[in-house]
Order: sequence, then C-alpha cells, then structure tokens
Amino acid sequence: MGSLAAILTSICWSWSAIFFSNAGYIVGSKVVNRTRLLFAVTFLAATHLIVTGSILPIHVEGFRWLWLGLSGLIGLVLGDAMLFQAYVYVGPRIAMLVMSIVPAISAVLAWLFLGEVLDVAQIFGISLTMSGIMLVVSDRTSSRKVQIPGKTSQHWLGILLSIGGAFGQAIGLIFAKMGLVGNFPALSGVMMRMVVAAVIIWVVAFLSKEVKLNFDLLKKNPATIKHIFSGAFVGPFLGVWLSMIAVQNTKVGISSTLMALTPIIHLPIARYYLHEEINLRAIIGTIVAIAGIAIIFLVPSF
Repeated sequence: MGSLAAILTSICWSWSAIFFSNAGYIVGSKVVNRTRLLFAVTFLAATHLIVTGSILPIHVEGFRWLWLGLSGLIGLVLGDAMLFQAYVYVGPRIAMLVMSIVPAISAVLAWLFLGEVLDVAQIFGISLTMSGIMLVVSDRTSSRKVQIPGKTSQHWLGILLSIGGAFGQAIGLIFAKMGLVGNFPALSGVMMRMVVAAVIIWVVAFLSKEVKLNFDLLKKNPATIKHIFSGAFVGPFLGVWLSMIAVQNTKVGISSTLMALTPIIHLPIARYYLHEEINLRAIIGTIVAIAGIAIIFLVPSF
C-alpha cells in the first residue's frame, strides 16, 4: 500500500509541476507558493470535515503537532521555497538532478533517527531507480537553458538552493513519519502539516507587507488562479496526502525513491500533452528506473 501510494504521489506531483510552472512564469514563485497552500488547506479542511466530522484534529497528542508542524515548516515552507527559487536560477533540469539525492538522504536519516535498515536488494533497487532518474533529468536537450551568461555566482547559488530543497524534503519526511506513528490517520497528519505551513508562510507575507501585492497580482492575472487551483488539488492536497500514506506504510528510503519518479512520470506528459521530443537517453533512463522499482516491489518475496 505504501509503495503504491508513493508512485501515485509522483504522478500527482508531475501534473502539479506543470500547473505551478505555468502560473509561476506569470505571477512568480512566491505568489504560487502562498496561494497553493490556501487552496490546499481549503480542500483538506472540507475533506477532513466530511471524513472525521471536524475541520481540524485538535484533540491529539502534542508531540504530533510538534513533529508534523516541523515537517510542514522544513518541507513545505523552507524546502519548497529553496527549490522554487532554484528553478529560477538554474532551471528545472539541474534542480531536479540535484533533487535526485533525496532518496539517499532520506535513507541515511531514516537509518540514523528511525532505525530503519534496508537490505542489499532494497539498496540495489533504490540505486538503480536513482540512476534511471538521473539519466532522464541530466539530458541537456530535454529542457531549455535558463542560466544567464556570466552569472556564475547565481548558478552556484541555485545548486546550493537545490541541495537545501533536497534536505528540506528528506527531513520533512522523517519528521512526518515521527508524527504519524501508531497508525495516526494520514489525512489528519497532512492537515496539521499543511495548516502550520500555511500559517507560517502567510505570517511572513504579512510582516513583509506582501499580502496585498499577492492578491493584486492574482486579480491582474485571473487565468493563473485556474492553474494554481488545479496544481493545489493534485499536489499539496492529493499528492501530499498520498505521500503521508506512503511514509507511514513503508520505509522512508523506499517511499522517497518512488516519490522521486516525477521526471519519469513526466515523460509521457511531455510527449503527448506538451508535444516535446523524447530521446534515447530518456527511454533508457526510464527502463533502468522501472527495473529498480520492480526490484523494490519484489523484495518482500525474497
């Protein structure tokens, strides 16, 4: 169940990346980041009310608010902010290449702090999958170069921001798993995580006097609201919910590897929806990644 949820997460995030990119080109990454959390909290609150009878899981242990809140802060606020800015500095191809280290970071952190140990076959499957992902995202013809000539410092800042985003996502997953112990409902967990992230990011916007600017940009570009709405539904709502189910029901190293399949899932979308060319390297990378996934799924039967 956890592995399937992780793969579905990567599918959701593939589509949300397209929607958020379309909106980000027009209104900027900050506006997209803030607004997507507003929509996500609305979706989650309505769903949580229908499923549990309350909007927020208030009567829960304090340690869950602590770990899930930290997960939201580090993963959804700090990590995503660094990643979105990395897209601006070095483009999605290089940023995604750096983000391919997330499974390795997650596996090491899970071993250090959660005591999760991967066997040889699982490590091999994760390594194979990561190799396939890196083959796909390292293809220089698959995306446009956005780096400004002569801006070497900006390039390296983008690399550092990508690394920061990778650590943010990995640490966020570790904290989320710590808050979801004892079969705590994943829906309640993602609601708590998202609320904390939304409150923090909008308080920062208020203190920096950017709230009015945020909504003014949306009013001037109403078409972007549709993209952010759609991206928030498949990303922070469905995608993050599924990611919580994934980390709760399988090892963090495995779930983070399967959730990192977004570049692979993106290939058919790029070919048939965006009408982009898919070359041999991308196809080979996809085959390698699928082989790694097969090994991960077959591990329990060894």
